[in-house]
Amino acid sequence: MTLDKTYRIALAGNPNTGKSTLFNALTGLKQHTGNWAGKTVGMAQGRVNYKKSDYLLIDLPGTYSLYSKSTDEEVARNYIVFEKPHVSLVILDATSLERNLNLALQVIEMTSNVIVCVNLIDEAKKRGIEIDEQRLMRELGVPVLKISARNRTGFTALLDTIDRMISGEISTSPLAIKYNNEIEDKIKLLEPNVKKLVGDRFPTRWITLRLLDGDTSLLDEIQK
Repeated sequence: MTLDKTYRIALAGNPNTGKSTLFNALTGLKQHTGNWAGKTVGMAQGRVNYKKSDYLLIDLPGTYSLYSKSTDEEVARNYIVFEKPHVSLVILDATSLERNLNLALQVIEMTSNVIVCVNLIDEAKKRGIEIDEQRLMRELGVPVLKISARNRTGFTALLDTIDRMISGEISTSPLAIKYNNEIEDKIKLLEPNVKKLVGDRFPTRWITLRLLDGDTSLLDEIQK
């Protein structure tokens, strides 16, 4: 079979959400490990073929946020913003959904090509936890799928959703998080200057928010 093209898929998630279990199950033996350039943080990449496409999966470091307060967070943040994967998968633990959603909201602020995977759905069911993925999808404005990585449940639907997002069959309308009036006023004031600096290359509202939070390391990365 001749493959049309290779697409990069980033996997993001809190530690212990089953992110690497999903990565290993999808890629099997078609993976290799190393370090991120200039970092001692481990990097795993692997491939999975679906229909006529070749997907290169990148297992980002497990983090609780993308605020660049640790090397792991910086690596994960920089890959999503600067390397611009075709799709970012955010893996959530169905048994700790509220805590995990924080990272999903951060990724949604950075890119619109997001698919949320609610993993460990079998464990949640045992505990009597019901996940309304349709409501989550409406609230977040991106596809939400329930999976069990260890039981390989939901993989076909996941790969099909990735395929349809890349082909343009699925469009997203990510939740636009509104902050208090003081922050929104500052965003309006600063964002035009950010846009002059970075143009359309990067998400200007998200960069503005990070600058307002004092994340000056982001400017260093942009100017590289």
